[in-house]
Amino acid sequence: MTVDELAGNLQVAKSSLYNFAQDGKVPGQKVGRHWRFHKAAIEACLNAGGKAGSEDGGGQTCKR
Repeated sequence: MTVDELAGNLQVAKSSLYNFAQDGKVPGQKVGRHWRFHKAAIEACLNAGGKAGSEDGGGQTCKR
């Protein structure tokens, strides 16, 4: 998903989402200049009470 799509789904400002992504508070990855988010990773993060591991085993937190 793109930043626009995720911000709309989570009902947060795009600027907040950029900050969360840069701080590692939501699971995502940068592709060139753009952030991309896997829907399953975001859902898992939210369903885990805001905490989910990334694919490399590092812990991340999701903001609600």
